[in-house]
Amino acid sequence: MAVKLVNIGYGSIVCANRVISIVSPESAPIKRMIQEAREENKLVDATYGRKTRSVIVTDSDHIILSGMQPETVANRLTDKPSEKFE
Repeated sequence: MAVKLVNIGYGSIVCANRVISIVSPESAPIKRMIQEAREENKLVDATYGRKTRSVIVTDSDHIILSGMQPETVANRLTDKPSEKFE
């Protein structure tokens, strides 16, 4: 199986095969998940000081924060042109 790498913004790249979900950081459960990952040293902050716009969950229970919109990251993962995800 070939490794597919995806740019998640500001020069950061993630292995697409390891991504489970991409969610918005606004809800309380996601904020708790981020805090728990921080306490367990499983949080990767790839925002470079910018606002967190998406939270990427991996199969290794790592949480990656990105400054890109979830739709943008999802489009890059699927190699599809701009498509609205509802």
